[in-house]
Amino acid sequence: MLLLVHQLQVLPLLGVQQIIIPASGETNSSHTVTTPSWYVTIYSPSVLLNFDNVEEKHLQGLKEEAKQMLVAGDTPQQKVISLIDDIQRLGLAYHFEAELSAILQHLKDSFLQVYCTKVDVDLHDAALCFRLLRQQGHVVSSDVFYKFKDNNVKFKESLAEDVRGMLSLYEAAHLMVHGETILEEALEFTTSHLNLYLNSNLNDPLAGLVGRALKYPLRRSLNRLVARHYISVYHKLSWHNQVLLDLAKRDFNRVQALHQSELARWWKDLDFANKLSFARDRVVECYFWISGVYFEPRYTEARVFLTKVISLTSIVDDIYDVYETIEELQQFTDAIEK
Repeated sequence: MLLLVHQLQVLPLLGVQQIIIPASGETNSSHTVTTPSWYVTIYSPSVLLNFDNVEEKHLQGLKEEAKQMLVAGDTPQQKVISLIDDIQRLGLAYHFEAELSAILQHLKDSFLQVYCTKVDVDLHDAALCFRLLRQQGHVVSSDVFYKFKDNNVKFKESLAEDVRGMLSLYEAAHLMVHGETILEEALEFTTSHLNLYLNSNLNDPLAGLVGRALKYPLRRSLNRLVARHYISVYHKLSWHNQVLLDLAKRDFNRVQALHQSELARWWKDLDFANKLSFARDRVVECYFWISGVYFEPRYTEARVFLTKVISLTSIVDDIYDVYETIEELQQFTDAIEK
């Protein structure tokens, strides 16, 4: 997404040249609002066409490989839930909605038997499965985590040695509902220990995930921001899957190119930035809000429509705030009411 450019290095489009105008910080003399210090050119239709022709066949092949890994009947359950987590974090879940829904329904049916009745349960597996099911809307009990407490009804200190498990429990705890004391305790326990881990293990491959999670838990993050970050660190993780990584990079670039083309399609033709120079040019900001909810390619019309509504509302707000006199505002209000 365009808004990421001034904070993160945008993934290059594969097979095509990406054009970025260096930050200038220049101000339009006729504009009362300072121009942002960053700006990115919009990809031309020819670049988008080239991207589609070159990448589509390869992308479809990668999707099929990923699908086969998901639905393979002989895949251990621990690996399946790890694949689901990776697919969701990499922003690929919309490609496999039916498959993920069916797998999670099966996991829900077996959750009690696999994780609640067994004594020897892996913390990472239990916490991850719990989170994936709750995210999907399934009702699962947090009582499964009592087995990770000691005789003093406190979480076992030995759990701190399993950083991946602690991170999974931390993320799961953010899906607590009112009155779930055990998840409140889990959040406090994991936050404390993950901070200690981060202070002394900055070079560990997991440190990138831990540091981001402590600032922005998955429950409070936007899908595209999670995907952008996870793509950048995924290859360092011991369990990374190269097929998913290649698919995620190509898919992210394709979706990003689509988002940019949507912005170019109508905003530049209207030329509000020059015709209404007193108003803030907030189209990218408004588009970012909407794409946080509807980022998938199939929601093009929803993104464009809602971005228009928010952008035009912002312009009307600026008219009232900085441009018109009281008399002109009264006439403008009367015209709107009519």
